[in-house]
Amino acid sequence: MLERKFSQYLETFLKEEREKILLVNGARQIGKSYIIRYAGKALFKNFVEINLKEDKEGERAFADVHTTKDLYMRLSNYYSKPLGNKNDTLVFLDEIQCYPHLMTMLKFLNQESKYRFIASGSQLGVALSETPSVPLGSITLAQMYPLDFEEFLWATGVGKDWIENLRNRFEREESLDESTHNILMKRFQHYLLVGGMPEAVNKYLEDRNMVRVRQIQRDIHNLYRIDASQYDEDHKLIIRRIFDLIPSNLENKKKRIVYKDIEGKKGKTFSDYANEFEYLTNSGVALEVSAISNPRFPLAESEQKRLVKLYLNDVGLLTNVLYGLNVNAVLQDIKSINLGTVYESVVAQELAAHGFKLHYYDNKQRGEVDFLIDDYSHLSVLPLEIKSGKNYTEHSALSKFVATQEYGINRAIVFSNERNVLKHKGVTYMPIYYCMFLQNGNNCDSLILPELEAL
Repeated sequence: MLERKFSQYLETFLKEEREKILLVNGARQIGKSYIIRYAGKALFKNFVEINLKEDKEGERAFADVHTTKDLYMRLSNYYSKPLGNKNDTLVFLDEIQCYPHLMTMLKFLNQESKYRFIASGSQLGVALSETPSVPLGSITLAQMYPLDFEEFLWATGVGKDWIENLRNRFEREESLDESTHNILMKRFQHYLLVGGMPEAVNKYLEDRNMVRVRQIQRDIHNLYRIDASQYDEDHKLIIRRIFDLIPSNLENKKKRIVYKDIEGKKGKTFSDYANEFEYLTNSGVALEVSAISNPRFPLAESEQKRLVKLYLNDVGLLTNVLYGLNVNAVLQDIKSINLGTVYESVVAQELAAHGFKLHYYDNKQRGEVDFLIDDYSHLSVLPLEIKSGKNYTEHSALSKFVATQEYGINRAIVFSNERNVLKHKGVTYMPIYYCMFLQNGNNCDSLILPELEAL
């Protein structure tokens, strides 16, 4: 079994949070059901799993369930053994977005506390936006992603103590020795090829056969193409077209969506396709990066939707589309191959998995910077530039960004293939694998305020 960070969060929630129902959102094939099933069977005497997508396409036993009493009756028919109570029974409603009326019912199921419930889906963001009565006080929504690079290292046998040592080196802004650097770069290259889809990772671990890994990735990519258009009859062709354009758009200099290319019509803007973009990002198959031209902390206050970039949710899917079975495009330093798109994609994937909302800098006078994230430790904006070639110190837009006093920038980071950690004119240069240690300082387990003084 692949070890996932989400497993610890899930187990803690099921043990300690008894007043809410957890909804796990994320794209298909990232391991949601497996993790929930594993934790549910380990922590509860009775574990009932219902795949509502299969039910909708088959018997439709839950299609006309509109009261909690009806649901309990169907559950008793579905599960052959006698069900217990909230302390020993967990009911897992998988792909719950297929039946939006059950999402509304979660509030009442939670209030009655007959059993514990957990739900997951690949379209929860879409379903919640379309549900007339969202049970906000009764649910906690959690987002799950493919394996990040650290989880990939775990899967390939790298010990947590060794990774913790690397984390300490990152925090102290220290370089690694050449041997360790070379080992990590080789594993990073393999991650670029394999990505974080659990089935692809397991196949890679089994025999390192990239032909089979690539077949799995093709199957998942095709599944996403189908999923990306099956829920919206009016806009499905546009949704699929945008999804298909993601790799080619990333190969362009600007890397952002060119709206006139979607339907071949001039004068189109983001607002013409806002629903389609929201659909792709809510379904988890694409990562959206919004432009910011005049950054302020927190970045949410400066966000623009006018200029948008989309990345695939998994770097392995991208390298499969771009290079197929030619793994040397990633493993060898081929001058004709620019891995900038791939490197940016893997950083976008890491940032999203670590809880960051994705932004980039776009300013007509100063240029573009690949990513901007909120730096909560300094209450500032942290710019990131991603370099895959030798010219990693050339970044005029980043230099102008850092030098703009009104932005109040404390630091900037350039990630590249180079081993040495260097500092120059407010910019810290770090090896690309260190991106796995960027953590969202706004996410923590607890935050205790100091005692107030008596009046």
